[in-house]
Amino acid sequence: MSRSNELYQQVILDHNKNPRNYRALEGSDVLVCEGHNPLCGDHITVYLDLDANGTVNDLGFQGNGCAISKASASMMTAYLKGKSLAEVKTIFSEFHDMVRGEFDPASRENHLGKLTLFQGVKEYSSRIKCASLAWHALMGALDKQQSATTEE
Repeated sequence: MSRSNELYQQVILDHNKNPRNYRALEGSDVLVCEGHNPLCGDHITVYLDLDANGTVNDLGFQGNGCAISKASASMMTAYLKGKSLAEVKTIFSEFHDMVRGEFDPASRENHLGKLTLFQGVKEYSSRIKCASLAWHALMGALDKQQSATTEE
């Protein structure tokens, strides 16, 4: 097993077992969107709190899913806190393209940081939607939708 593959597995298992920000946010301004992956049945609800300037104040998630979908949601919520809406949209685009194999963060400047650990997901087509589920729910929340799927 390669060192990068071993690190990937350790991070996924850690975030699955001890997810960060696994909680609902409350408040009248909190944006909420339920994400559903019809392929495998994963459900992730994302809770988003923005400040008056459009900066991510807080993010949370709840739901059921495989280790990859849960770890991706956990890492997403931790990574995006304090980011502007423009940054969130850029990171979503880069992440989504990366897991689909359309963006190589090693060869181009990017904003992904530790999220590049999910680059290997592109090798397993059935896992791409798992890794991107919470991200689709996040974008749905930003668009004030109540639900989103990985088919979008």
